[in-house]
Amino acid sequence: MSESENALNGPTSELDLRGVICPYNFVKTKLKLETMKEGEVLSVLLDDGDPIRNVPRSVENEGHTVLGQERVEQAYRVLIRREEND
Repeated sequence: MSESENALNGPTSELDLRGVICPYNFVKTKLKLETMKEGEVLSVLLDDGDPIRNVPRSVENEGHTVLGQERVEQAYRVLIRREEND
């Protein structure tokens, strides 16, 4: 089973950030990732528009890995793997 399939079967943590505006949705995602161990996977629900454009790019800029994103009703689910930061 690939890492992304494994992540889809059971992310370590989940955040529902629908209705949360930028940049608060990124800040909440970043703070949650900081509490997680390297290799753990966070599932984040984000609204269409700025959130789905900005949050994945911002977490990648922080050094984490976006494993995938999928449309879920009126939102998107983004899977993010926590990477070790120096």
